[in-house]
Amino acid sequence: MRQIVLDTETTGLEVDLGHRIIEIGCIELKNRRPTQNNFHRFLNPEREIDAGAVKVHGISNERVAKEPRFAELAKEIWDYLAGAELVIHNATFDMGFLNAEFARVGFAQRLDEVCTVTDTVAMARRLHPGQKVNLDALCKRYGIDNSHREYHGALLDARLLADVYLAMTGGQSKLTLDDEASGERRRSRFAELLGIRDAPLPVLGASSEELAAHQARLKKIAGKGKCLWKSDLPVEKA
Repeated sequence: MRQIVLDTETTGLEVDLGHRIIEIGCIELKNRRPTQNNFHRFLNPEREIDAGAVKVHGISNERVAKEPRFAELAKEIWDYLAGAELVIHNATFDMGFLNAEFARVGFAQRLDEVCTVTDTVAMARRLHPGQKVNLDALCKRYGIDNSHREYHGALLDARLLADVYLAMTGGQSKLTLDDEASGERRRSRFAELLGIRDAPLPVLGASSEELAAHQARLKKIAGKGKCLWKSDLPVEKA
């Protein structure tokens, strides 16, 4: 299953007033695991960014003045998103802007006609009725570190949302797959405590007396018809 956790930043809040996308950030998940096949672009909106919007995301007109226009990247964005399940916080907002951008450059279909859409705001309201469901509140609820989130940002917020989504849906709750690295750190610490950091762990075999006692015990069990390990018994010599 291919999922795209998506967020956008815009010049303002009202798509019907001609506001445009200035940043799109996407995190790809396959079978609930990040693939690193992410998508992130800043875009020249071909209009001024509202001062109120700049206070939210910190993206100035000068920052995006030399970035490509949406029309230049429309096919690349469409091909990346098409067929996936889009996981979006307040999906109506982002999908409204994306559909408007694609329609502006002549796409006949709406994005939600070629993708399924999961709104994590609606999901959070079902799970936590009467509670705050903004991204900061959900990060706090699920123990996800968002201390570096000074401004909204499409890629940053998509990464945080991916962690929130995985936590809300009951599986892996961290985007970074560091199980292998964590296991290596644990093994290293274990070796350090044993004083064998630079040496392999010894493998101790059973002594001949211990093996004989084991075989005798198995033979005794087998005599009562309960032994499941007959292949371990010594071969009787004629």
